[in-house]
Amino acid sequence: MPAMLDDSDDIHPLFAGAPSTTEFKKLRKRIVRNTREAIDHYGMIAKGSQDPDAPRPRWLVCLSGGKDSYTLLAVLYELKWRGLLPVDLLACNLDQGQPGFPATVLPEFLERMGVPHRIEYQDTYSIVVDKVPQGRTFCALCSRLRRGNLYRVAREEGCSAVVLGHHRDDILETFFMNLFHGGRLATMPPKLVNEEGDLFVYRPLAHVAEADCEKFVNAMGYPIIPCDLCGSQDGLQRQQVKQILDGWENNSPGRRQVMFRALMNARPSHLLDPKLFDFAGLSIDAPAIDENLQEVPKLR
Repeated sequence: MPAMLDDSDDIHPLFAGAPSTTEFKKLRKRIVRNTREAIDHYGMIAKGSQDPDAPRPRWLVCLSGGKDSYTLLAVLYELKWRGLLPVDLLACNLDQGQPGFPATVLPEFLERMGVPHRIEYQDTYSIVVDKVPQGRTFCALCSRLRRGNLYRVAREEGCSAVVLGHHRDDILETFFMNLFHGGRLATMPPKLVNEEGDLFVYRPLAHVAEADCEKFVNAMGYPIIPCDLCGSQDGLQRQQVKQILDGWENNSPGRRQVMFRALMNARPSHLLDPKLFDFAGLSIDAPAIDENLQEVPKLR
């Protein structure tokens, strides 16, 4: 396996000036390891993609300009450089017409980094402001409109997957939001197929901690674009859940990782959903059911 990018004369611009401290190198290796683990664990690389004669899949890597999407872009390029990610990458930023959005930051950054990209302008902000009642958060409708446009761009660019920068903490927060407010056990899956059935959606940072993304991007000095331009972030349910998780983490360091492991270790027979486990068919005389063999229905 090749050494880190900055240990070679062939340095990708994304990593130019990377700190040489032991602490940063450990952080970077951890992010790479966790991302590769998620890609392998959830089957984001199709079998046969390693064949040099096979057509290379193309991924649309979605960039918001926040710490998570910068981390996503950098780690995917590092994995490509190491020969561990046999895909072509196209970075994409969707400019949604938010007032004050610094429209030149990402195009200039991507040009400087030599990263193939597409900047798409769609004024979804005006639609959201018109449709959402005063005092309500914009996030849900804004997200749906953004996702629809990204799917369209992916199709136009011949991409097989839309790749998002959600990390471990996003997944945990979504789980608790669904638990507290939605009455269901569900979260952001690391891999899914869109409703139209023609695109994958991947979250390669599923195992990466938010704190690691923040440390990485701050150390690299990437130009961060804030996610509060629309003014609708205060008081969100997600912020409330984040505060709860922060409190648990402060009282018991490592609690987030323990809870995340629980999402990877579900026991349908010890929950209450008869769609996931055949309680009615369970009897004293019947042989024990191997939960690993029981088919679980597909959920959207």
